[in-house]
Amino acid sequence: MNFRAAGAIYGFEMARTGRTLMQSIISPVISTSLYFVVFGGAIGSRITEIEGVSYGAFIVPGLVMMMLLTQSTANASFGIYLPKFVGSIYELLSAPISYVEIVLGYVGAAATKSIILGLIILATAGLFVPLRVAHPVWMIAFLVLTAVTFSLFGFIIGIWADGFEKLQVIPLLVITPLTFLGGSFYSVSVLPPIWQTISLFNPVLYLISGFRWSFYGIADVGVGVSLAMTVLFMALCLAGVWWIFRTGYRLKQ
Repeated sequence: MNFRAAGAIYGFEMARTGRTLMQSIISPVISTSLYFVVFGGAIGSRITEIEGVSYGAFIVPGLVMMMLLTQSTANASFGIYLPKFVGSIYELLSAPISYVEIVLGYVGAAATKSIILGLIILATAGLFVPLRVAHPVWMIAFLVLTAVTFSLFGFIIGIWADGFEKLQVIPLLVITPLTFLGGSFYSVSVLPPIWQTISLFNPVLYLISGFRWSFYGIADVGVGVSLAMTVLFMALCLAGVWWIFRTGYRLKQ
């Protein structure tokens, strides 16, 4: 394992975050804070509590998870697409480093940035509502697993995309709607029975449910199921990345 090569890629991607601080850190934090203020203020005045938790506090895990999914995907997809766009991917592929080290550098940097953002937003939310974390170890575990999983997913999107517009298709038309419909701002238990059943086919529901459980001990589905679904999606993404490098799919286009 060439850790120096992986560290060089990781360091370059993290340095890019410093050069685009407004876009990478400040903008997502402001956007998520606005969600919190608008939804927490407007709807929170009508819904005081959900399962014994104030509505403002209830939506915090959902907001963090929504940001985590979108930013992990966006960071990783742009990170690997840019070398394809400028042509530097040829030097990367011809360098004496393995595919594992390439993925480790790009995915590790994207996941790190998303985790930092998640923690910043949690700290910001603490200024508005009193937060409590019932299971801090599991909270960190879900945070890291989700960031890594969707960074892998974003890496796949970056390889698949052949234009900047395609980088936005999956996050905007798939991930964001699934996040809104996955219980970010409500409990699935308030839905009619048929919609509760339909919601179970939304993979994002399991991520949000497990993450919320780590805060308040309440969940729409069992925490074991949430963890299993997260690990399953990570395994599928790892398989997809392996197949890309095994076949060379769009790596040199």
